Amino acid sequence: MAPTVFAIHAHPDDIEITSAGTLFLLKDAGCSLHYMTLAKGDAGSLDLDRETTARVRAQEAKGAAGFLGATFHPSIVSDMEVLYANNLVFQALAIVREVRPDIMLLPSPEDYMEDHVNTSRIAVTAAFCRAMPNIISIPPVPPVDTDVVIYHAMPHGLRDGLRHRPVPDFYVDVTGTIDKKERMLAFHESQKTWLDKTQGMDSYLISMRRMSAEVGRMSGKYQYAEGWRRHNHLGLSRKETEPLEEILRSFVSIPRG
Repeated sequence: MAPTVFAIHAHPDDIEITSAGTLFLLKDAGCSLHYMTLAKGDAGSLDLDRETTARVRAQEAKGAAGFLGATFHPSIVSDMEVLYANNLVFQALAIVREVRPDIMLLPSPEDYMEDHVNTSRIAVTAAFCRAMPNIISIPPVPPVDTDVVIYHAMPHGLRDGLRHRPVPDFYVDVTGTIDKKERMLAFHESQKTWLDKTQGMDSYLISMRRMSAEVGRMSGKYQYAEGWRRHNHLGLSRKETEPLEEILRSFVSIPRG
């Protein structure tokens, strides 16, 4: 049976920016894909109220997930309320148990924004608790005793909160999927104006390509790439395995040294 891959990030469009090239390759390899952002993205507008913004961004995310061919899971909390707390951990746990992922693609554990960092922590804890019968999810879902391997994407801007650049464990060549990645990101039309005005991005789509090209240069091999770091397997899988590297072996480059 083909592996199930669950991408969980903070905001609608985060998956597209950091992970979509890899996800399209996994789709081509026969994997079953799931797409979720914990936050609704409801703070991301200068013109619309929060309720309207959340509705618009949910529709954009559904369109993007549909274009990818992934199962869409609704967001569960407002922007800036992605806090590392039991309530969110147990809600995420229920979804992880339902999906039963073999691979999880998560944000960097160090990033410029707390929503991203906390999403990484929440998803890791949910995965860690998935097999524990005494941990009750919200809503209750039976535990699952399956292995899961977690990979962390590069942070936005390729820098952590202290401006350091993490070094990936390996690079995935997304040159062949960069156009699909751009088309998927373009579903988030409401965010282009927001980010252009508030974060100085001269172009939403161009900025994504530049970041992918910079990771490609870091690889020393690819025109466009996404970088990944593998989480410690303890508590997650019975042994240390490398499913992402194995599935995408012809697209993977591992740095020497």
